[in-house]
Formats: sequence, structure tokens, C-alpha cells
Amino acid sequence: MNYAEQLGIQAKAAEKAIAGASAMVKNEALAKIAAALTENAATILEANELDIKNAAANGMSTVMQDRLRLTADRIKGISDSIEDVIKLEDPIGSVDSGTVRPNGMSITRVRVPIGTIVIIYESRPNVTADAAVLCLKSGNAVILRGGKEAYHSNKCICDVMRGALKTTGLPEDIIQFVDDTSHETANQLMKCNKYVDLLIPRGGAGLIRACVENATVPVIETGVGNCHVYVDESADLDMAVSIVNNGKTRRVSVCNAVESLLVSEKIADKFLPMIKKVFDEKNVEIRGCEKTAAILGECVVPAAEQDYATEFLDYKISVKVVSDVGEAIEHIGKYTTHHSECIVTNSVDNAERFKKEIDAAAVYVNVSTAFTDGGMFGLGAEIGISTQKTHARGPMGLRELTSMKYIISGNGQIRCP
Repeated sequence: MNYAEQLGIQAKAAEKAIAGASAMVKNEALAKIAAALTENAATILEANELDIKNAAANGMSTVMQDRLRLTADRIKGISDSIEDVIKLEDPIGSVDSGTVRPNGMSITRVRVPIGTIVIIYESRPNVTADAAVLCLKSGNAVILRGGKEAYHSNKCICDVMRGALKTTGLPEDIIQFVDDTSHETANQLMKCNKYVDLLIPRGGAGLIRACVENATVPVIETGVGNCHVYVDESADLDMAVSIVNNGKTRRVSVCNAVESLLVSEKIADKFLPMIKKVFDEKNVEIRGCEKTAAILGECVVPAAEQDYATEFLDYKISVKVVSDVGEAIEHIGKYTTHHSECIVTNSVDNAERFKKEIDAAAVYVNVSTAFTDGGMFGLGAEIGISTQKTHARGPMGLRELTSMKYIISGNGQIRCP
């Protein structure tokens, strides 16, 4: 028996307790977890500081260190998001649909937990709390495998949450932390079909690709965001500057950050200098096409083909001047990761065409892509942004962590040939 199987056995042993827990019991447990995280903030920050020091010593970029860093405000934000989850309706046991067949047999479809969920993630220790809380509220056991760069932060947060569970009567193995951050253990979890019902990777393209290619358990892809904004010829240019700047520079290390800017050739001469002015304040590097360089000059790094396909997660952006909305849609279709795409326009026709023809989890009209987030969508915390076309697409909240069960009732009906 390997390490992953041991974790799986423990999760399955705890699974029945959380699957059968009432909404009140689960909410009480969540409230104790939120309080414990706040009460132990200083200890969590000490652990996080050790991770930050190690990251700096290992040459991690300042942008990626920002993903890793916790602050008192960020811990408060984690606790506040738990309070938001407590307020959400418990999906377990809710009836999706029902019917009575001609023979009098009644069929109802109800929401049930998925079972045991493994989350493999990188860098962001807030995911430890977000994932555990959502899995608990939706009646699932969870196994958390974070990256080695956030090991001390993740373990401390998990220890605090497990300690809070001890006071609730629920088994602490509802939430388990993988101490071994080796690739071998990750691969074991990906193939632990006997005990794991679902794997959700949350991180960069390399992590997600490794899970999709190697896992034998079901996988939901999340996260990679090569997000575009197209500024249409009819756009309010001041609005466009605000939306593009917010999407790009608010926080460059997140998956909903804008990585590529497309601009109609009819307004490029006016708009590009406007956006460059605000980008200069944050030292954003522009990698642009020949038309972009002709307008902005030598500051533009000539864009290579790969630049338009890259999730930079940095103060860099690819820029292309296009003829119209049709060329913009064609470009996005070629390079999209199906995460979040935006058009800034005052044309109803162009907005409708963009909404219909863009294939993405979130399509925006005159709104920053920064809103692709479970909290912003009213889901409380989120477990990731699904870019697939399964039952879960976009920000994944409680409902996306449930499955369905059919309940059939009757009074002796039998099926005849």
C-alpha cells in the first residue's frame, strides 16, 4: 500500500460522516474554522514568511512571490469568504427535477456529494482553505496536495482547520494534507481510482497538462488563462483604458488577468497611446505587431507567434491591431484557453456577435475580466475556474462539487417486456 492509498482509505472512512452531516453541523464546523484561522493568523504568517524567504533564496520572481504571500488582510479575506460560504444554501439533498411516469412511478433527481476529491495546486496558500471549505460544505472529503514552495503555509493552515474540526464531532480526516510534495506521490494520487472520485488541478499549464495526461481518475481542468480584450471601433476609449488596465495590472499573477490586447485599426492611433500611458506607470512591457510598433515606436518589443499564445502572469502583454470584430474573434479563437474574453464596444451588433461566437467560460461586454472569480460571482469561495465543457464551467462553487442521484418510488411497479 502506497502513501496515496493510505490517504484515500482515511478519506473514505471520513466520507460518510460529512456526506450525512446536516447543513447546521457543516455550517458550525465552517464557523469554527473561520474563527480558528483568524485566531491563529500570527502562526500562519510565520509559516508563510518561511516560505517567502525560501522562495526568494531560490530565485522566485517577485510577481510569483505575490501569489505565495499571505498578509493579515488576506487571512481576514479567507475568513470572510468562509462566512460567505456559510450563508450559501446547502446543495445536498436539493431536488433538481421530478416527474411521475404514466405507471405511477415517481422519479426525482437530487444533489449528492461527489465523494473524495483531490486538489493538486501551486503557490497560493489561500487555495488550501478555499478548497477545504467548499468540499466540506458540499459534503465531500478532500485531500490537499500543494506545491513545495508553499509547504509551510499550507501545512499550517491545514493543521489549524483540522484542529477546529476536532471540536465539532466531525472526523478531522475530512480534510487531509499531503506531506510528501514529490512527483511520485502526485502521480499516485492521479491513479488512485479505488479511493479518489475526482481530481482538480489548480495551477499553471504544466501542472494541468501533467494531470490530464497521467491521471486515470476523472479530472476537471482549471485555471490557464490567456485572456483577451478587444477594443472595438465604437468603444468608449476612456472606458476601454480603465477595463484593460484593471484586467492587466490589478494583479498580474492571477488566471483572469488580461494577457492579450486587440485593437480595431480604426481607433488604434488614438487608443494605443492612451493605454501605453497607463501601462508605463506599471512598467508593462508591450509585445506588439508591426502596426502597434508603427504607432508606439521603439518601446514595442516585436511580437513572436508564441507571445500571442502565452499566459505571461507578469507585467507583459501581447498587442495586435486588427481590422474589425471578425478578425478579433478569429484571433481569439486561435489562441484562447477558453477562460475569459472581453469586448469593449458600443455596438449592439458587435457585442451580440462576440457573445455568440466566442467559446469561453466567461464572455464579457464592457466589463473587466478580473471579475471571473467565485466570490465576485456570488459563489463564496471557489475551487478553481473550469475551462472545460463538463457539468462544471467557469468559477466552481458548491453546486459544481456535487453529483446527482435518481430516487425512484412506487407501489410495486414491475417492467414488462
